[in-house]
Amino acid sequence: MTGSDTGAGPGRPRVFSGIQPSGDVHLGNYLGAIKRWVRDQDRTESFFCLVDLHALTAPQDPEALRARTRSLCALLLAAGLVPSRSTLFVQSHVPAHAEACWLLNCVTPLGWLHRMTQYKDRAARHESVTTGLLDYPVLMAADILLYRADEVPVGEDQRQHVELARDIAARFNRLYGETLRVPTAVVPEAGARVMGLDDPLVKMSKSLAGRRGHAIRVLDGADEIRRKVMGAVTDPGREIAFSDDPARAGVQNLLGIYQAIRGLSREGVLGELGDVAGYGELKRRVADAVIAELQPIREAHDGLLGDAAELDRLLARGADRARAVAEPTLRAMQHRMGLVVPSGAARRANGIARPAASARRGSGVDAAGERRAAEE
Repeated sequence: MTGSDTGAGPGRPRVFSGIQPSGDVHLGNYLGAIKRWVRDQDRTESFFCLVDLHALTAPQDPEALRARTRSLCALLLAAGLVPSRSTLFVQSHVPAHAEACWLLNCVTPLGWLHRMTQYKDRAARHESVTTGLLDYPVLMAADILLYRADEVPVGEDQRQHVELARDIAARFNRLYGETLRVPTAVVPEAGARVMGLDDPLVKMSKSLAGRRGHAIRVLDGADEIRRKVMGAVTDPGREIAFSDDPARAGVQNLLGIYQAIRGLSREGVLGELGDVAGYGELKRRVADAVIAELQPIREAHDGLLGDAAELDRLLARGADRARAVAEPTLRAMQHRMGLVVPSGAARRANGIARPAASARRGSGVDAAGERRAAEE
């Protein structure tokens, strides 16, 4: 497939990433995803999605979900996403996501989903597991593949989902001919996995954000941020150094946060903090850096949230741009699988879907691939 068919063109890769409007956005979300999105939006053709359909895998209060969706839009804009340089939209505003998910369900072996870590973790805790939770990795694959993304910026814990999207895309292409672009997960070295301040062996998480001292919320005030950082768990020592020793995970986490905010190498971090005497002073320096980073975002967010009509207008414009890219991919998938596609849409789809030499004439089904799937 050519660059014009499958990505943003030579020298400017296409990026897709999503974020759920559920829970409070915390420092880990910001450093692992949002800060990178803002930094790279001029280097890439970017599609950023408020994945409200994914949020439905857990019970939601309808009014609260609507409010959080607009608040998240305001937060992303406050953090520096520019609508003229990036496409920002709500997942449910582009019906192609749900439609493509069903098509991909029909080529995804059930065993692949049973191996997903999030599903296994919740099942092991004997939590109520809905079909949506089991299937949401396929919806995530649809999110990515509809936009023919080259790169998917994610935290380390989401790499498995991108690998699944790659497997699904490769299987679809094997069965029906080259149609979907196989994306690459891009994980930043620093800030990709921010750990809980109360337990540096556990990832900072929205689901635990209500636990006292666990997470810094992006919209926390300065006093609250300082209280949480000063209460962060460390070890009994005093050495300010990066370490993979689990016993020193607390200091490692604080240094990683500082590194991601300041955009420094490890050597640069230690150079700036070389005069720090003890963990108390380290925490004060980290708190200062976090407050300086997040306070302008909180203030801009509050101003943007006061104009819901403008936020809705920006999201509607983003959805129009997203549909212009997603719908031709969806029509190509439908055409490949034998569905009758409206004539105008079929012509657009033909620019994406072209036969692969390995596809079997007629059905396009790869017999060896089918045998492998049957064994899953």
